[in-house]
Amino acid sequence: MFQTSHLLFYERFRAYQDYILADCKASEVREFTAEFLEKVLEPSGWRAVWHTSVFEVLVEVTDVDFAALKAVVRLARPHLCESRVSTFTVESVSELLDLKGHQLPLQELWVVFDESGAFDQTALAVEHVRFFYQHIWRSWDEEEEDEDDYFVRCVEPRLRLHYDILEDRVPSGLVGDYRSLLSQCEESYRKFSNLRSSLSSCHADTEQENLSMVEGLKLYSEIEQLKQKLKLIENPLLRYVFGYQKNSNIQAKGVRANGQKVTHVVSPAMMTGLLQSLLRDRLCQEPCEEDTEIQFHSDPLAAVNACYEGDTVIVCPGRYMVPGTFSIADSIELEGYGLPDDVVIEKCGKGDTFVDCTGADVRISSIKFVQHDAVEGILIIHRGKTTLENCVLQCETTGVTVRTSAEFLMKTSDLYGAKGAGIEIYPGSKCTLSDNGIHHCKEGILIKDFLDEHYDIPKISMVNNVIHNNEGYGVVLVKPTIFSDLQENAQDGTEEDAALERQTGGEAAAGAGAELDELMGCAARRVAPPAGEQVEGNCEILSELVAASTQKGQLRRKRLSELGITQADDGLMSQEMFVAIVGNQFRWNGKGSFGTFLF
Repeated sequence: MFQTSHLLFYERFRAYQDYILADCKASEVREFTAEFLEKVLEPSGWRAVWHTSVFEVLVEVTDVDFAALKAVVRLARPHLCESRVSTFTVESVSELLDLKGHQLPLQELWVVFDESGAFDQTALAVEHVRFFYQHIWRSWDEEEEDEDDYFVRCVEPRLRLHYDILEDRVPSGLVGDYRSLLSQCEESYRKFSNLRSSLSSCHADTEQENLSMVEGLKLYSEIEQLKQKLKLIENPLLRYVFGYQKNSNIQAKGVRANGQKVTHVVSPAMMTGLLQSLLRDRLCQEPCEEDTEIQFHSDPLAAVNACYEGDTVIVCPGRYMVPGTFSIADSIELEGYGLPDDVVIEKCGKGDTFVDCTGADVRISSIKFVQHDAVEGILIIHRGKTTLENCVLQCETTGVTVRTSAEFLMKTSDLYGAKGAGIEIYPGSKCTLSDNGIHHCKEGILIKDFLDEHYDIPKISMVNNVIHNNEGYGVVLVKPTIFSDLQENAQDGTEEDAALERQTGGEAAAGAGAELDELMGCAARRVAPPAGEQVEGNCEILSELVAASTQKGQLRRKRLSELGITQADDGLMSQEMFVAIVGNQFRWNGKGSFGTFLF
């Protein structure tokens, strides 16, 4: 058979964009595909393997129904048939063909190789049709809005996702989620279609029909939600912006049964001089009432895996190649003995992430982490507090990800090389950055989903950092288009709103404006005296974050007032001043010091 499954992304992209679909609408896909096939597909005279999950059989194509995307076939002679079920014979295949009127979908046919070259284009055309209906087309596409270009809206993002998955650019957990969502959506759509068909054939206004309509509305709502989730994963920009919120299932070991804490020493080879230095500088600094157990390792990953609550891992100078992931669930200290450039831990092989932290108090210092060929970031803090001090992070994808409810403290460290953001900050997290360098990344710092009402406001402190030479912005704030809704609501105020304003004497409206001014005044006092470009960036970031925080508070209070609750939310008010941005330098970032992404 022709081997066509190895086609590259740009080859398929060009075929669908330039030759098959062009700027067609979803409702015109079949028509455009048929026109393409009429130009390149040989109508007869070629052989193919009819491939199903049960059998493979050789057939000859005698005609092609282009509009139906089907080929008219007959069994080739001599018969060649391979079945996975012993009872399924050539006679069974012949009967099945008769039932199908000898017409088979093109995507079930694999063209047999012919040295003459006469059927090369035929094999390629059949491959494009097969790939499209297996990996790109969705049953519900035809019912989507037909205004936009179908190729741009659906084909390109799905094609990119397919190749990103093939090339291990998408986290394995996200791939599983996508396939699960796709399966759920297809099943729900099948039920919805069957229900719609049964309703269209029923004319009596019965109680059963009313119940079916209610069920249909529920299914429709469920399908729309699933489709939105699928689009979020299919769109490469949104997939990057929102990321994959993996739930880490690492279990903490806790304290040892005997209550002892162990110091783990990692070194490729333990020499007497190194041991004497360790005893002097680390192991016997202060007289201890009890002897401390010391365990020696040649692999830092094995040392971390052997840790219990309160243990310390000391990594001696050397370059360590690590194939797996550091999963740190207990409160431990991981420290390098020397300068970061002397203590290098390098990831080898593909994997979703490099360092996973869920411990209540994890401390990492004086180590250089190097990541290659990765899918996810170099360090992810799922929960608990992680402190990174005097470290170097040489990234491959994202740098550090601070998940919801996690706390991250980074001091005097250097982070560079991320193809995504250097640091991603999720809502409900706490992030303190002091005296760091963040550079040569796609974006410096990305603050995600900032105004989601279901999460607390993140608490962010940035002091004396140098954020430079990033491809995009130094800092990016991701926020929903909630402000336009606020403006529309303000313009289209109802009579109830007017009555409430008269009742409160307009104090709420005046208070909102004064509140923003007061917050900005407080914020200004937290910014260092003017000193050129870097302070301008500090002020810009600060004003945007404070304004966004205030508008979220206004929206929350408006919703409370609609429920008849007019008192101020003191708890929220106390949270609104959450930013401290002082003395940071923003230099030579491609798009500037600060930007926003609306979704």
